[in-house]
Amino acid sequence: MMMLVNCSGCRTPLQLPPGASSIRCVVCQAITHIADPRAAPPSHHPSPHSHAPPGQLTAPSPYSHAPPGQLTAPSPYSHAPPGPPASVHGRKKAVIVGISYKYSRHELKGCINDAKCMRFLLINKFQFPSESIIMLTEEETDPYKIPNKHNIRLALFWLVNGCQPGDSLVFHYSGHGSRQRNYNGDEVDGYDETLCPLDFETQGMIVDDEINATIVRPLPRGVKLHAIIDSCHSGTVLDLPFLCRMHRSGQYVWEDHRPRSGVWKGSNGGEVISISGCDDDQTSADTAALSQITSTGAMTYCFIQAIEHGQASTYGNLLNSMRSAIRNAGNSSGGGGLGGGVVTSLLTMLVTGGSVGGSLRQEPQLTACEPFDVYTKPFSL
Repeated sequence: MMMLVNCSGCRTPLQLPPGASSIRCVVCQAITHIADPRAAPPSHHPSPHSHAPPGQLTAPSPYSHAPPGQLTAPSPYSHAPPGPPASVHGRKKAVIVGISYKYSRHELKGCINDAKCMRFLLINKFQFPSESIIMLTEEETDPYKIPNKHNIRLALFWLVNGCQPGDSLVFHYSGHGSRQRNYNGDEVDGYDETLCPLDFETQGMIVDDEINATIVRPLPRGVKLHAIIDSCHSGTVLDLPFLCRMHRSGQYVWEDHRPRSGVWKGSNGGEVISISGCDDDQTSADTAALSQITSTGAMTYCFIQAIEHGQASTYGNLLNSMRSAIRNAGNSSGGGGLGGGVVTSLLTMLVTGGSVGGSLRQEPQLTACEPFDVYTKPFSL
């Protein structure tokens, strides 16, 4: 079993290898020294050929006010959801985040709708138990369910904590995304992608390095994780090693995004696939509804519609359907790829980080731990 310690620099929870006396943070590069490494619980040593940290997250809360070292505060998400134990078919767990940034200059209209629609889809289409879904939106009354940085970190640790072969995990995020200059050389374009919690202006953003270290690298063989990220600059926000570069014709090639440093950004054997709203240098649309149609994120809406309309039999079909619907939205006057009134509503939109425009200029992206044939691999959550 692994132990977590707080980084002495940025307080990010870090997995401590058994017997280690110090550990370097993947986020801020600070070195944290451990007072008594013998306190770390035993764990199986990884294979000499393994590129990812072994074990699963067993830590309590990633936030405590204790000095650097072992964490003590229990997490509200540290236990498996209620119900029968995991069967041979595995458990289904999801974290859904929708942030509207209400009453701020960053306000978005459709993100909480996205969260509610995604929850409905997971429960009714993919049989996720309602008690196995954590919702983080500003409408929640539980203080642990407000989508601030603290709670999003807690929820992501809960998502992968104790996962077993056969489990299916989903992380959906609808809100602002951004990017910042990368200084450790692990990004092809020189920028780290980020998610913006509700309190990002005071507590900072969640960087792709941390997301990767939290929910990607610990994932063991036999576990499946899907991330559906509807935000700006989200193409590689999970820092996965391979990006499916798809052309309008449907042809595609896998781009190798492994860092030159040789640091492994894939999982510990688990399957991780991310579907994001746009490329790293693009913005994603938060659509303003007309008539009785409510606002949604363009990517989340197209994702759900592709599934509901039977256009998601494979990952390639899903990605093509989403891209075609968004591409055609501004060129249709009704009855097009997105359906009647919604096509019209997309003509009046707010582009996160951009300006109002007459068409959607975003291309959903697919990244993964390993390349695969997107037209033969069946899609399922």
